Amino acid sequence: MNPPVPRSSADPQPTTGGQVDAARLGRLLGDAGLAWFLERVRQRMASGRPLTGTVTLAHPDELQRRAAERLLGRTPGAGRSLTVRLDAVDAILRDSGVSPGGLEAAVVALTGPVAVHAEVRGRRERAWQEAYGPLDALDAGLAEWADRIREDGYVRRLARTPEAAGPLVTAAVRALRALPAVPPTSRATFAARHLSGAHALDEGTPLAALVLSGLRCLTGFPDGSGAEWRREAWASAGLLKDDVSSTVLTLNLRGTPALDWTADAGEPAVLTLRSLTRHAQGVVLSGTGVVHVCENPAVLSAAADALGPACPPLACLQGQPSAAALTLLRALSAQGAEILYHGDFDWGGMRIATALGRGVAWRPWRYGAADYRAAVCKVAEPQELAGASAATPWDPALAVALTEHGVRVEEETVLDDLLADLEKRAR
Repeated sequence: MNPPVPRSSADPQPTTGGQVDAARLGRLLGDAGLAWFLERVRQRMASGRPLTGTVTLAHPDELQRRAAERLLGRTPGAGRSLTVRLDAVDAILRDSGVSPGGLEAAVVALTGPVAVHAEVRGRRERAWQEAYGPLDALDAGLAEWADRIREDGYVRRLARTPEAAGPLVTAAVRALRALPAVPPTSRATFAARHLSGAHALDEGTPLAALVLSGLRCLTGFPDGSGAEWRREAWASAGLLKDDVSSTVLTLNLRGTPALDWTADAGEPAVLTLRSLTRHAQGVVLSGTGVVHVCENPAVLSAAADALGPACPPLACLQGQPSAAALTLLRALSAQGAEILYHGDFDWGGMRIATALGRGVAWRPWRYGAADYRAAVCKVAEPQELAGASAATPWDPALAVALTEHGVRVEEETVLDDLLADLEKRAR
């Protein structure tokens, strides 16, 4: 640390317990040989320690020894170290009238105010708490996330200072309160509408990182990494890179010439978000007004092979519900369709089902505790469940059963049962 620079005698002097005699103080304590002494006193003041006892300088030079001798009016000794009693200096300053407020007032007059560390930390912490204040405006669904980022230092790492954190948190809260985006829209359009501009949520910005963290809590999107994972995570809240990358796989839906053609042939169709945002109201169900939804493409492909044009309407999420899938299912639900869902019996599958439930109402299709227990018996080579457990609000007993058995059951394991349900529905 650089030694403190004594103030000029022309500088304004503070008054603490009496007027400091600036000229005499400069001659008494302003000597360059006492710079070390002033710095030690400032350190004590900053730490909140009393100015009592001694300070010692190892291996002082001649300049430092002579300065201490003039201050104390005697030779402090000729050893390898130089020791100065703080009480003695304080008494000299008070008794001489140079600094009626004593040593503390003299040091402040010579070198400027001293920030007490504990006070600085306290003010800093209060500033951080003020920066977190906008989090209180979030809905209950994000309360856990808000509490977590207050504690884990994520915002501090992104913003570095409370002055930068305040606007960052305010903007993130504004974005999260507008999510999920319905209908889905591009991230740039959303940012232009709700934030400072179209590039506010560009990759690599602190705001994009913070909003992505919050929306994953909002949608239940699982952990991951990489550009593709981030694209899907954004899309889970309706924020898209574009309107053609988000798709949903379907079988035997009707309502447009292309869908009618594939339904007549009993072949799967891929619908983009672009087509759904323009024509979703035209997509219709035939037959019973029920749409079955599966997690894995193998189920839909097998249904097309086995039942062809006779298969009841079927949609496939292919993992986390895409913006296209949610747009389609919401449109069908608005038309009165009943949505039945089945997925993998593992913790990831439970999170996918929960995420789907946040976007659209559904009923389980062979997707309860009893179905899982029956399916476990069909597993030839059991695979252990991996990852953190998840809730199953549509059937709380399912989470209990998964924990008890600890076996992962892929959707393809029960494919024959699912196809039998579809065939029965077709008849």
